Amino acid sequence: MPRARASRTAADLLVECLEAEGCDYVFSVPGEETMAVLDALSRSTAIRHVTTRHEQGAAFMADVHGRLTGRAAVAMATLGPGATNLMTGIADAYLDRAPMVAITGQAGSEVLHKEAHQVVDIVQMFKPITKWNTRVDHAEAIPEIVRKAFRTATLSKPGPTHIELPENVAAMVPAGGDAVRPLRPGKAYFPEPTEEAIAHAARLVAGSERPIVLAGNGVLRRAAAPALRALARGLHVPVAVTFMGKGAIDDRSHLSLMAVGLQARDHVLTGFDRADLVICVGYDLVEYAPKAWNPDGRKRILHIDTQPAEVDAAYQPEVELIGDIDGSLRRLLAAVLPLGISGRDAGERHEAKETLVNADLRLELLQDLAAGESDAGWPIKPQRALFDLRRAMAPEDIVVCDVGAHKIWVARLYQAYEPNTVIISNGFAAMGISLPGAIAAKLVHPDRKVVALCGDGGFLMNSQELETAKRIGADIVVVVWRDDGYGLIDWKQRNEFGKPFGVEFGNPDFVAYAESFGIAGFRPQSADDLYPTLMKALAVDGPGASVRRLTPCAGASAHRSTFSPSASRTIDGAGWSGVVHGSIDGRGGDGQTGPSRHLSPAGGLRRGPVNRSRQPT
Repeated sequence: MPRARASRTAADLLVECLEAEGCDYVFSVPGEETMAVLDALSRSTAIRHVTTRHEQGAAFMADVHGRLTGRAAVAMATLGPGATNLMTGIADAYLDRAPMVAITGQAGSEVLHKEAHQVVDIVQMFKPITKWNTRVDHAEAIPEIVRKAFRTATLSKPGPTHIELPENVAAMVPAGGDAVRPLRPGKAYFPEPTEEAIAHAARLVAGSERPIVLAGNGVLRRAAAPALRALARGLHVPVAVTFMGKGAIDDRSHLSLMAVGLQARDHVLTGFDRADLVICVGYDLVEYAPKAWNPDGRKRILHIDTQPAEVDAAYQPEVELIGDIDGSLRRLLAAVLPLGISGRDAGERHEAKETLVNADLRLELLQDLAAGESDAGWPIKPQRALFDLRRAMAPEDIVVCDVGAHKIWVARLYQAYEPNTVIISNGFAAMGISLPGAIAAKLVHPDRKVVALCGDGGFLMNSQELETAKRIGADIVVVVWRDDGYGLIDWKQRNEFGKPFGVEFGNPDFVAYAESFGIAGFRPQSADDLYPTLMKALAVDGPGASVRRLTPCAGASAHRSTFSPSASRTIDGAGWSGVVHGSIDGRGGDGQTGPSRHLSPAGGLRRGPVNRSRQPT
């Protein structure tokens, strides 16, 4: 018989505090030690609870929600194994700088001093991967704890925080009764650099001859892409972005050098070799080590970010503009415009082709990217597949990319037009993020098309969230790049040891797998059939419409699948010309078995899709 509900408990107070913080979502797997919180959530009209099929999925959803919104959602789990299952997603948010709050249940505080069922010290375990965490020992402290957790999570650089709530504390009635109320959040504003700092930076830029901008995820976090584009256009300076900075500049702009950060040298790094000044904006060393583009440590560097530069032998900025990135960029542009760069304004620099871009780099890049856009070869090449996907997506539509060999292809070949439209985990770089991340992206932007791009390894790490997508009506599309193995490690093993080992595995029939979730499947019959198949999948209406396609990448197999929950489908067709293995059922793209073929990600990255339309930055 259900027990009578007590008066307002600590769990009720916790949910009231979440509401006060403007928390929209709690993602969780229910557990015994979180039942009081779940009961309180059941009465909330402001917070949507999303039940996931694995705690890692919950953490990734909160992680990507934070990256897209700048606000913290909650990932919740019970004690012990439930809490430890959150760790990968929390760590990803920590190194990808995404705000989120983790809440875990715990056994009653009366047993925490001794051995007890499922009890481990989660607070200590989470300490290295959170900005701040604590256990609630007294119900009256909940308002302060929740306020600090959300404030710390969202202040720069953002990241995860954690609250542990023992089940006996959750059931307590606060000693102060109804007088214990949530604390209301305020608004924190970033400072801006002094006039002296702006003038110093302006002299540095004006005195350079061949500056280049390196834009990172901080530009997107601080919504500073318009200011960055204005700076690049006003000074006629080329811009390269990190993987997580994609969208900071429109890749259709003649000033875009697209993404840098490959694990092999390419022609974008030639731009850094030529540059005499690197203007780093929102750049985070955790994503792309400076020794890759400044190996001798001699580059002059201007650092623009919300935080002082990390100490690194290859990253010693001459000037640092610390504070609001948007304001710093606008003021810097205004200060440099009267001076020009080496005495030349943007028009003169464009005519002289001194920006590194028009002379050869971007033209070479576009020629390389264009090489595969009409390739009708079978299996389908990554260049053709990404070109067709870009064609199928509107500028504001979102791609959430998983981690693996395909991440390199996406970072390099898939052009981003708007901020926060290509989500890549490249700090912690966690496999399995794309499907739960795409679900979160669709919840944040229900009016946009959302595609998850994942390898067959990463997809099966969290494929159970297909059921979540279908149940909650997340109309997403998932593309699975299949190579029947861990392709990136295969490639690296061949380079270093001459042979792969322990990297091959089998796969299910992805069409049947999709159908087992009530998701229909499609199978393109040729390279030319891929684009219309994508368009059909993206056009699916109905709750939970989600599409998955299986396509190998740089280390890829002979099959591609696409599926979609609800009114959904699966595409299973040709693979890529990367590492091509026979598929699990022994069929190549033409239904025949064949030998494996290998193409290194680095070597293959010089070809791919291109959008030749021109737009100002």
